[in-house]
Amino acid sequence: MRSSAEGRRSGRGWAVVVATVLALSACTANSATPRTKQADSETTAGTSVTPTTSATPTTTTPPPPPELPGGGRTIFPAYRLVGFSGGPGSPALGRLTGDLDAAAAAIAKQAVPYAVDRPVLPVFELIATIAHPFPTPEGDYSGRSDDALIQEYLDAARRAGALLLLNIQPGRAGFLPEVQAYEKWLRLPDVGVALDPEWAVEPDGIPGEVYGLTTGAELDSVAVYLARLVAGGNLPEKVMVYHQVAAQVVVDEQLLRPHPGVVPIKSVDGIGNQAEKENTWDELMAPKPPHVHPGFKLFYDEDLRTGGLLMTPEQVLALMPLPEYVLYE
Repeated sequence: MRSSAEGRRSGRGWAVVVATVLALSACTANSATPRTKQADSETTAGTSVTPTTSATPTTTTPPPPPELPGGGRTIFPAYRLVGFSGGPGSPALGRLTGDLDAAAAAIAKQAVPYAVDRPVLPVFELIATIAHPFPTPEGDYSGRSDDALIQEYLDAARRAGALLLLNIQPGRAGFLPEVQAYEKWLRLPDVGVALDPEWAVEPDGIPGEVYGLTTGAELDSVAVYLARLVAGGNLPEKVMVYHQVAAQVVVDEQLLRPHPGVVPIKSVDGIGNQAEKENTWDELMAPKPPHVHPGFKLFYDEDLRTGGLLMTPEQVLALMPLPEYVLYE
C-alpha cells in the first residue's frame, strides 16, 4: 500500500509500479503451468486414474456354496454313511469316546467293506443331550453338552472328513426345543441331528424305566425347522436321523413329510442275533414313508449277549431295503 501511494504522487513512480506488476504477472504466468501439471501428475500417480480414461468397473465373485465334508451338497445316493456313536468318558454309550482320532481311524477301517457301490462318508454321532434317570435342574431329566465339548467333537470330525450328528435324548423335554438349543451348530454345513425317541418319556416317566415315544408330527416339526436353516444358509443337505428300537416308539409316522434340504433316515436299533435283528428290520421298515432312507444299527456288546455273532457288513448289505446309514455302538 505504501508503494501504491507513492506511485500516485509521482508519474515516474507510477510507471515503475506498472512495470513491476507486469513483470511479476509474466513470471507468475510462466511458472504456474508447470506447477499445475506437476500437481496433476502427482494426483494421477497417487490414484492410478488417468483423467481422460473412464474407470473399469470391478465385479466380485460370490464364494461357492458350502459343501459336505466329502464334497458336493447331496447325501444320497452320493454316499453311504457309516459311523460310531458315543460321548466323553462313557464307553457304555458307544466307542466314540476317549481318543477321537483313534475312533476316527476305527470308523475308517469299519467302513471299508461298505464302500461297494458308493463312497463312504464317516459319521460322528455325539450324544449331545443325555437322558438321566434322576431329576435335573430344569426338571426335564436330561442334560445338554456345552459348547466346548461340541467344538472338540466337531474339530475331530473335521480332521476325519466326517459329519457330526448331535444325538438328542430329551427325557421329559420336547425334541424341537432341544434341537433348537443347538442352532449355532446346525447352521454349519457339516452338522445334523439324530433323534432318539426311546428316551423321550411322558411328563411322569423316568428315562430308562419305560420306553419313550415320538410322533410323526413331532418329527415333522423338527424337519420343518431344519429345512428353514438349510434354505436360510444355502447349506448342503442336512441329515435328520430318528432311531427306532421297537414299533411303539414312533407313532403316526406318515405325518413326517418331505422337506427340501432335509434327509430323514430311520435307523432300526433292534438288539440281538442276526435273526432277531432281521425280524425287527422287516417289522420296522414296513411302515417307513417312501421319502425316508433306511438305516441300521449294530451293537458291539449287546448284540452278542444271546450267543450270536455281530452281523458282518456283507450281511448288513444283504438287507432289503439296502441300508444307507450304518451305525455302530
